[in-house]
Amino acid sequence: MQQQALQKISSLEAFTVFLSTIVIILSTLIFTEAAPHVGLLFAMIALVLYGVLKKCSIDDLQQVMINGATSSLPAMYLFFLIGVLVATFMYGGVIPTLIYAGFTIVSGSFYFTIVFIICAIVGVAIGSSLTTVATLGIAFIAIASSLDLSLAITAGAIVSGAFFGDKMSPISDTTILAASTVDQDLFTHIKTMMATTIPAFVISVVVFSLLSPKEAAIPQEQLTVMKEALLATNLVQWWAVLPLAVLVVLALLKVKALPTLAIVSIVAAVQGFVLSPITAVQFSELLLKGYVATTDNEAVASMLSRGGMESMFFTMTLIVLALSFGGLLFGLNIVQTMFEQLKRWMTTARKATFGAATSAVVLNSTIGEQYLAILLTGTSFKSFFEENGYSKRQLGRVMEDAGTVVNPLVPWSVCGIFITNMLGVSTYDYFIFAIFCLACPIITVLAIAKK
Repeated sequence: MQQQALQKISSLEAFTVFLSTIVIILSTLIFTEAAPHVGLLFAMIALVLYGVLKKCSIDDLQQVMINGATSSLPAMYLFFLIGVLVATFMYGGVIPTLIYAGFTIVSGSFYFTIVFIICAIVGVAIGSSLTTVATLGIAFIAIASSLDLSLAITAGAIVSGAFFGDKMSPISDTTILAASTVDQDLFTHIKTMMATTIPAFVISVVVFSLLSPKEAAIPQEQLTVMKEALLATNLVQWWAVLPLAVLVVLALLKVKALPTLAIVSIVAAVQGFVLSPITAVQFSELLLKGYVATTDNEAVASMLSRGGMESMFFTMTLIVLALSFGGLLFGLNIVQTMFEQLKRWMTTARKATFGAATSAVVLNSTIGEQYLAILLTGTSFKSFFEENGYSKRQLGRVMEDAGTVVNPLVPWSVCGIFITNMLGVSTYDYFIFAIFCLACPIITVLAIAKK
């Protein structure tokens, strides 16, 4: 995303143009209830017109959009395989078994707390928030839907737990990236983050406990019907979680995401053939269009008919637009100019922390990609922190507190789009309930700043 700026611009103009594009996007989303694609497209058109008025050539503007879109390719490959993963996890009985197990443990209170903690544990184990959402998240949202529990709160608990794992796992790409960007030992980086992460975790547990339904609120008769319908599909087997176990092992062995997802999908597909053999044509349809459940229970059929590469197309096209939009903001020197203005204001350690956190949030809001938000914040402010005697460890913590965990709160970000697609709950609905993700950037700014 780093590229030669097409113009010089004043800080006032940069902030004005940036805020104008955000207003365009939000207005389209809120008042017309259109898909996010429309708002992003309008914002991009506005930026192109602005660029033309500033005497930037159309070819140059097109190139910066292409540069932005090109950075989405790694995510595209990942999303194709996640679509396949969800389909094979359904076919192989992994997610149906998780749903059944969830129905078994959901008979007591503290449902949202349980969702948060389990997603946090699994997130740390596999080091991937998106994979956690695409597996456990789908199971928990299906359970909540069938029991008439709040989908928004459930999604908030899933997102909070998944991104706790993404932030604190030593095998997480974002954690490794943040530590390496500020030249810190990985485990020193994780230890530094505990100062803000532990309070955010405790706050999340307390809030989700207060929000959770009492035992009496869970309809036991409906629960029994759903469990019987799941058993009738023959997809619920105690050994069906084998692919999930393989996923954890490969993550611990630090196998890259793409081969990990491919291997686990193959294991789940073989498991599916054991449960219910299908033809090669049917298997191809499964990978492309997802798993289609064959059951008379409409609720169970709805929760199990998921996945496939086609299910990711909405997400992928939106990501291309979002990163193209980010490419325009960088190409027109808008983001860089705002950064420079922030640096002039950062005269104390506390202001430096606030400025770096603000930058990470702005990057998440503009380019919509957590890796770039982490990398660009780190590279932009590392030398500034060193020259002024501020702690690089603190910068690393801020990069994650306002970079990693903020991305799912942005409707047009890579994570926000993915989560909405997977869980069927909009970012606007779960935003206020993503307690951990909201608490981290606030706590990191309030934390005692050190030289």
